Amino acid sequence: MKKSKFIVLLLLFCLQSGFLTAQRAELIRKDVLNPHLDKVLVVAHRGNWSIAPENSLAAIDSAIQMKVDIVEIDIRKTKDGELVLMHDDTVDRTTNGTGKVKDKTLAEIKQLRLKDKDGQLTEHTVPTLEEALLAAKGKIMVNLDKAYSIFDDVYIILKKTDTADLVIMKGAQPVETVKREFGSYLDKVIYMPVVTIDEEKSMKVVEDYMEQLHPVAFELCYRNASSPVPAKMERRLAGKSLIWYNTLWASLAGGHDDEAAKKDPDASYGYLINKLGARILQTDSPAFMLNYLRSKGWHD
Repeated sequence: MKKSKFIVLLLLFCLQSGFLTAQRAELIRKDVLNPHLDKVLVVAHRGNWSIAPENSLAAIDSAIQMKVDIVEIDIRKTKDGELVLMHDDTVDRTTNGTGKVKDKTLAEIKQLRLKDKDGQLTEHTVPTLEEALLAAKGKIMVNLDKAYSIFDDVYIILKKTDTADLVIMKGAQPVETVKREFGSYLDKVIYMPVVTIDEEKSMKVVEDYMEQLHPVAFELCYRNASSPVPAKMERRLAGKSLIWYNTLWASLAGGHDDEAAKKDPDASYGYLINKLGARILQTDSPAFMLNYLRSKGWHD
């Protein structure tokens, strides 16, 4: 009798845990769609590559386990038309192989092993987009990079895996180009414009998007730390669209990058959040960023 009761309780716990896990991606999506968001979402660039090879299933899973909100992955197309995760156009840097992805079949790519951040070979192999989406499904949102030009192929996989609601696409094209080239997908996946805002004329790009598409968020990039435009963007978009900044390199966020944050996180991450209205931050140091945000009450 006691054993039966224990089994029932265990099953209930497992079902509840699975439900909560599946529910997490839905909650993250609601946050992305909330222009009044009062916390900061974290994006892990190429997954948590500090402990697993970039763009690997292990890097995605590590991001999920630490409660990152969005994982950024890169998509390439093989010789036989399959979609795999790879940042570079060749496999040279990240695997024990050589040559361009587009010149290799999926079977050939699957024979390769991925390298870690120090260039050491691991047991991990190159995942397909389908494998990555299934690993992420219900647990985390996914930003697909290098996927714009092959999105017809990508969307076939999204439909097959029922994961379109997980996906964030971005691009630096003018709004007219996006409407013409990507218009049939704008009601199927989240699309965020990428705008370089070092110059005043970038305000026009944002205004065009706000008038015609009203994106849920903009990725903003600026190099000049003294530029007045980022503060103007914060005032223009407050309560209307979220602001995404990349802290990967100094040139993307006016010097407020991951390296600067390790010396003074308040002056780097804190500045982007408190002064420039950032509510989504992409990082190469997700564990460090999460610890900082949690210490400030900006993340669960």
